[in-house]
Amino acid sequence: MKIFSTSRMLVALGLLMAVSFSCSDDDKTDPTPTPTNDVQLKDNATLGKILTDKNGKTLYYFSKDASGASACSGQCLVNWPIYSAGDLTAIKLDAGLDKADFGTITTNGQSQTTYKGWPLYYYKDDVAAGDVKGENVGTVWFVAKTDYTIMIASGQLVGNDGKSYKSDYTEGTGTTQFFTDGKGRTLYAFANDKNNKNNYTKADFSNDGAWPIYTADLKSLPTGVDKTLFSTIDVFGKKQLTYKGWPLYYFGADGTTRGATKGVSVPVPGKWPIVNIASPVAPN
Repeated sequence: MKIFSTSRMLVALGLLMAVSFSCSDDDKTDPTPTPTNDVQLKDNATLGKILTDKNGKTLYYFSKDASGASACSGQCLVNWPIYSAGDLTAIKLDAGLDKADFGTITTNGQSQTTYKGWPLYYYKDDVAAGDVKGENVGTVWFVAKTDYTIMIASGQLVGNDGKSYKSDYTEGTGTTQFFTDGKGRTLYAFANDKNNKNNYTKADFSNDGAWPIYTADLKSLPTGVDKTLFSTIDVFGKKQLTYKGWPLYYFGADGTTRGATKGVSVPVPGKWPIVNIASPVAPN
């Protein structure tokens, strides 16, 4: 009798263990992976929040692309492959990114995604997610960010007179670096201004349409641009950003055209120079 009872107990125990293992296996079933967004905002200890693709690979701007078209070709595209998010109507974005800021251009026969008008690229030497080895390469490549107050453009200066100018404002061809806002609009100084003193704008802002003052809260800057050289001044109740003491302006005739530099010839070359890292300190 004991043998029969023990046998029944062993069978019952076996069934109980089978059920237990079955439940345990069910508990270990992997949940559905959380979908990742096509473009993400990732924190970088040095650079702050930067744009990456869905795998966390860093995206970059090229300063020679200020016009909105890609100036990268040949070996450049080997070193800096283009980024494409595909169909923008279906693009998925992290919080803090606006679908309206993204666009598409065609580069070397391929679709390339743009952000705030800047074509986006990868860097071949970035191996792991979060790598930012392309930052400031050649002083023309910079990580893509949402909040650049100043960006660096590199290109040919072309005045309102249609003539090409070199960095010394003599006629000729050559690449010049110059500051723009985050959307590629060129910034200028006025030769008659003094250190942190706007001598152009009228109290009623009646001439602001010709040379609008640049009002912006200072946020992100490209590597190599010294934040301590910026300040703000009060211009009849508005806060104008300055660099090395030079109040900063747009040129009205540039409109919203990215990379336009028409102001360099108005009314004569050098009266309204572009601004860059090499700009002298404004005189007192």
